[in-house]
Amino acid sequence: MSHNWNDSQPIYLQLADQIKDMILNGDVAAGDALPSVRQLAMDYQVNPITVSKSYQILVDDNLVSKKRGLGMFVSDQAQVILQQQQRQDFIQKQWPHVLQKIEQLNIDTDALIKSLEKTGRQS
Repeated sequence: MSHNWNDSQPIYLQLADQIKDMILNGDVAAGDALPSVRQLAMDYQVNPITVSKSYQILVDDNLVSKKRGLGMFVSDQAQVILQQQQRQDFIQKQWPHVLQKIEQLNIDTDALIKSLEKTGRQS
């Protein structure tokens, strides 16, 4: 995880986003324990309340669960939930901008599809 915080959003949101990215990338898997609030606060030199707020967001989104006396653990469906959320976000918010850029640059869609097929990234 990165220690470079930006001023565009609160640190607790940035930290939650970094943990979400780790789940999406498979860096932490279902059932894995997350570091303790104190440990993460020390590692990133942030207030433990900041880490707690990040963890609460993840709990509220059903991405992690609290196990009393044991800590926070990645939920079984966390990766699927995140993929669905981010897929929807991409389609609704980012894809229209991509389409607009394709039109602005007059890019041939057949060439794009062939490029996609060459890279082997077709689903």
